[in-house]
Amino acid sequence: MIGSGPSARFTDGKDPGALRTIGEVASALGIRQHVLRYWEQQFPMLKPLKRSGGRRYYRPEDVALVDRIDRLVNHEGYTLRGARQALEVDSADVPVTGAPVAPPKVAAADLLPQLRAIRTRLAQALQA
Repeated sequence: MIGSGPSARFTDGKDPGALRTIGEVASALGIRQHVLRYWEQQFPMLKPLKRSGGRRYYRPEDVALVDRIDRLVNHEGYTLRGARQALEVDSADVPVTGAPVAPPKVAAADLLPQLRAIRTRLAQALQA
């Protein structure tokens, strides 16, 4: 499959926007199903659809979140609590539209005097 990211790991021929079962997600991302169920309890933002009989269906954004949790916990060394806090901070930075927040554009010439003033105030605070 062409592309990168969690949706590129699926080789089942489904549309990238298709719903995935917990088994499909577990297999594609290399995460055991019981771990995914546990993460649903630990990460309130992870809420796959639940249909009749309690079957879970993961949307593409759920799969991306699981991939992100996996990266934070299993590759970057975060605790579950730390990963949850990191995800909560990141979600607070994203506006309702889902578009990332662009940092304000500041010319380097305008920034340098501000940084020097901050450095001076910090030095004075340390001497006090």
